Amino acid sequence: MTEHGSATRPRSQQWADVAQWRRAERTRLIEARLAIPADVRAALSAKIAAGLDEAIGPLGGRIVSLYWPFRGEPDLRGWMAEVNLRGGATALPVVVEKAAPLVFRRYAPGDRLEKGVWNIPVPAAGEAVVPDVVIAPVVGIDRGNYRLGYGGGFFDRTLAALPRKPLVIGVGYGRQQIETIHPQPHDIPMDAVVIAGDA
Repeated sequence: MTEHGSATRPRSQQWADVAQWRRAERTRLIEARLAIPADVRAALSAKIAAGLDEAIGPLGGRIVSLYWPFRGEPDLRGWMAEVNLRGGATALPVVVEKAAPLVFRRYAPGDRLEKGVWNIPVPAAGEAVVPDVVIAPVVGIDRGNYRLGYGGGFFDRTLAALPRKPLVIGVGYGRQQIETIHPQPHDIPMDAVVIAGDA
């Protein structure tokens, strides 16, 4: 991935090299995340929630999109309930079709859920909304706030399609920080990152 190497290789080959590297790095980082004991992840999730309060500020009247925790991601469901109690509203992202932007559906704890893609719970009937804040779990995050996700491209595609840009905050653990994801033209950096725990 050196400058010299990238200058002499066709762009399609450069992307193929990056994609192969990302697949390997994604596997390594997910395994590292899953290796964190559940009680430690819970403590780190509480620290992340406190960091989100600081990063976002007043929540009243704002729609915050979160996510249902999957494969060891920080569990912010308790904080989701707090957002609603403090005058904000919450939503969850929903995959509606492959290679299409996500839809955000309003959701509050206690609303009915159904199984979505990868059996991740999604709101069964919430109205579609445009969030003011999007909280995105990361598989990896680099020094430029570029996020390594699961590789489906949903996140960047969704941000590019929204009618207005939300505040986008990546969340994760210290061991998910990496030097670079080798960002490509379609990658969109986070506005801020809230990380807890050691690398």
